[in-house]
Amino acid sequence: MSSSPVDDGFFMPAEGHPHTRTWMSWPVEESVIAEPDVAFRAWSQVANVIARYEPLTMMTDPSQVESARTWLDPKVEILEQPLDDSWMRDSGATFLIDGKGGLAGVDWTFNGWGTGLASFDKDDRIAASAIAEAGGRPYRSQLVNEGGGIHVDGEGTVLLTETVQLHDGRNPDWTKAEVEDELRRFIGADKAIWFPRGLTADYGGYGTNGHVDLLASFVRPGVVLCHVQPDSSHPDFEITRENLAILRGSTDARGRPLEVIEVPAPTILERDGKPVEYSYINHYLANGLTLLCSFDDPRDQEAADLFGKLFPERTVEMVSAPPIFGYGGGIHCITQQQPRP
Repeated sequence: MSSSPVDDGFFMPAEGHPHTRTWMSWPVEESVIAEPDVAFRAWSQVANVIARYEPLTMMTDPSQVESARTWLDPKVEILEQPLDDSWMRDSGATFLIDGKGGLAGVDWTFNGWGTGLASFDKDDRIAASAIAEAGGRPYRSQLVNEGGGIHVDGEGTVLLTETVQLHDGRNPDWTKAEVEDELRRFIGADKAIWFPRGLTADYGGYGTNGHVDLLASFVRPGVVLCHVQPDSSHPDFEITRENLAILRGSTDARGRPLEVIEVPAPTILERDGKPVEYSYINHYLANGLTLLCSFDDPRDQEAADLFGKLFPERTVEMVSAPPIFGYGGGIHCITQQQPRP
């Protein structure tokens, strides 16, 4: 067996670790053909805010370079790369550091969220390209996984969901123990906290079958945010209470009980007659910035105030997220951090 990243001294730091840059991928018009300008506006608003705080590289299909230059701040670096879709968190690299100046990246196997609905061969090559461009050491994992399916505290704890890594369309022959061992070897996760499933609207259609970056995230080691649906008429009411119970009954990789902070969902319950998966957990931490999803909802300001208290050293900004969620994700789903070695 070849050496793993952890064998070679690498680990995945927390998202709030200082960044060298943010990576995104520009929408391919064919994937948003109904309203391409809606997607271009949404992706560019996220990118242009982040670019005020740290460098940002936008992987762009050769067919979309002109649209990217039209919508993006000139500070955003455009890197031509053939693309199938535009969810950098999921198809991009998971970057690692070794604490001694070294950079590496995990190239997970990507097959389009296990849907089998289309070919994602181009997106399966994105991570390797990003790692090479960043000058990192590449490691290829046979685990079908996406960046939105894991969240770490940087000290050995990972959050994940059974319906993602154990999904029949992703890893039908893997056991939970085998998934945990792969995450230990590739990102340094010694303790896995599993949720049974994700939010209701994340299944079917454009869903990911339960990504954890809508459910929970670490503020710092030992302190975790949990998405809570307060409305008992919404199908996520019971799901989020089960998640709360799991977190409150868990310890992290260092044996600490978790302090759990509830983050209420927006008051919006439906979109086009179907439950929404709107979540403030789906935020992004850049250098000096907390970028939050805005839903034009009364709870937007409550979320901004909460995150301002949790991350006082960062400026809180909000970007309208319903257009992004309309395609199947949020701000966190379209961004990927490259930590500073």
